[in-house]
Amino acid sequence: MDLQDQLKNLFPDHDYKEEEKAPESNVWLQDDPLLCKFEKRKGKVNTIISGYNGATSDFKILAKEIKTTLGVGGSFKNDEIIIQGDYRDRIMDILKDKGFKVKRVGG
Repeated sequence: MDLQDQLKNLFPDHDYKEEEKAPESNVWLQDDPLLCKFEKRKGKVNTIISGYNGATSDFKILAKEIKTTLGVGGSFKNDEIIIQGDYRDRIMDILKDKGFKVKRVGG
């Protein structure tokens, strides 16, 4: 006897219907392409993503997704995502899969 059968025995008049969850999809509205550039700061290599014109909270969520996907450190400052290391190609692939237009700046 599983849980649903037990609940039916306890509450025979209750009609249980599972709610269908809509798939969680982030719709990114972006007119201009995101800029993906490479910089050296204090002798260390960084990849910087800028040019997002949506909500700051959405850009922070995107930053976290990129960092966890790549398994690297980084931060979000001054409306820019700063990723430690040169991951321009992989970041551009991730952003294109999410529906962004991406422009590579420099090198």
